[in-house]
Amino acid sequence: MATPRFIQIHALVSHSAALLNRDDSGFAKRLPFGDGVRTRISSQCLKRHWRTAEDAFGLDKIGPELAVRSRRLPEERILPALAGIGTEETRKAAVEAIAVALYSKNAVKDPSTRQALLIGEPEIAYLVSKAKDAAAEPDAKAAGAFIEKLFKKEEKANLSALLKAKGPLNAGLEAALFGRMITSDPDANTDAAIHVAHAFTVHREQAETDYFTVVDDLETGTGAGGIFDTEINAGLFYVYVVVDVPLLIANLGADAPLAAKVVEHLIHLIATVSPGAKKGSTAPYAYADLVLVESGARQPRSLANAFRTAVAPTVAAAGTALAVHLAKLDGMYGPGETRRLAALDPLDVPAAQGSLTLAALAQAVAADIADAG
Repeated sequence: MATPRFIQIHALVSHSAALLNRDDSGFAKRLPFGDGVRTRISSQCLKRHWRTAEDAFGLDKIGPELAVRSRRLPEERILPALAGIGTEETRKAAVEAIAVALYSKNAVKDPSTRQALLIGEPEIAYLVSKAKDAAAEPDAKAAGAFIEKLFKKEEKANLSALLKAKGPLNAGLEAALFGRMITSDPDANTDAAIHVAHAFTVHREQAETDYFTVVDDLETGTGAGGIFDTEINAGLFYVYVVVDVPLLIANLGADAPLAAKVVEHLIHLIATVSPGAKKGSTAPYAYADLVLVESGARQPRSLANAFRTAVAPTVAAAGTALAVHLAKLDGMYGPGETRRLAALDPLDVPAAQGSLTLAALAQAVAADIADAG
């Protein structure tokens, strides 16, 4: 087939007795949708766990260097690398100047006010090398001036200039996939090639308050060392992800085989990596019951509306609703995507190649991309 413009990944994942993603009050995140309130998992939560998964299909197994998201990069990654160079004053001045350049003028006084930036490991190595040069200056004033000069636009030595000189992967693999924003250097921003929707339950929320005690091993009588409660939920979640294939290839330095490998890994991560708060007390690990991937040229469209009317909390009911909604879309707009399905149980999805293993599905989609260009 021709190289697809978009890859759409749909998944159904079931979790029991878990607290997957909490709000600022410690309760499960929620979403009013259709005829009821649903339990929700934010896209930020999903991406965080896919980014950091220690897995055979983790992003760190793909090849390019990764990135670090933090507001304390100058203090935690750059300053330790300056040991033995210059004086304490010149090292401090160099690091503070980098903090101001990356974050803001107030960054030195209060790091908690900084925005956590995504900086690629190659960029960190570059900043470390320049910080070493600055720390070797004769005094603190000269060290700070050395760094300040680098980030002047006319010097073309800032992060955006580095991207132009050494390519987009200098910002780290995650930036090429999920994008990044650096307010201090807008030209270093990257558009996300992978778009992730908030996951939500296909049925109305199912929650209860879990009342529990902590037993004091040395306490006599009741033995209760504390009485607590927390919310737990169960749910069958619909997950939706879109890959902008041409943008992904461009973000990866026009490397189509690398983009294919990324998508292959991404499909595995979506199907097998679980988010979850309170892991120690809920073990919120689950694999997807169903993964449907569509490849095509048309603008993507979520299948979330298949669940606008809440369905029974079963994979059979959710799968049927998804297939029926997809058939209606085909009836109105016509078929236009190549569909591949991997599922625990048989499901008749319109025009889908079914009964695939997850590995076979991921490999087939990757092959569509690898031949690009």
